[in-house]
Amino acid sequence: MKNLKLIALAFVAFATVSVNAQNKKIDVATSSIEWVGKKVTGQHNGTVNFKEGTLVFKGKALKGGSFTVDMNSLTATDLKGEYQGKLNGHLKADDFFGTAKFPTATLVFKTIGSKAKDVYTVTADLTIKGITKPVSFEMTVNENTATTAFNVDRTKYGIEYNSKSIFASIGDKAINDEFELKVTLKF
Repeated sequence: MKNLKLIALAFVAFATVSVNAQNKKIDVATSSIEWVGKKVTGQHNGTVNFKEGTLVFKGKALKGGSFTVDMNSLTATDLKGEYQGKLNGHLKADDFFGTAKFPTATLVFKTIGSKAKDVYTVTADLTIKGITKPVSFEMTVNENTATTAFNVDRTKYGIEYNSKSIFASIGDKAINDEFELKVTLKF
């Protein structure tokens, strides 16, 4: 009987947390991911689109989140015409993101800490090309918008093309291992 009461109390506690949590779907049309990839001789920048995503709140406090990115939407915005097409094709090829085999990337929040009012420290699992690694970043939430910026080391996801850390003699063809992401979530 005592065990039955404990199970009932645990269920009530779980149900209370679940009821208080609010899942807020992001608006994929107005949310954005901007990227910057740098190399010895310059840089390229562009965008990639969300397929879906949800932030979880308890009251006004951020408690979780998960997102799926459409890797086939990856595009350079600093080039036009033939050069844009060539770069987009190369980024989608197996040298980089292999979007034919891996059409999506995912990010799932694992731990969230409060740093300041409306500012959170997030550790998440990022999956690119079927490889999952942890990433950490700060996220600011303001009304119906959340923003963050962080770097991702592409070599941790098997993307080694022209990496100076992999190919030491690559010279001026080297591409930085890290690429920058700037994310704006509207919900």
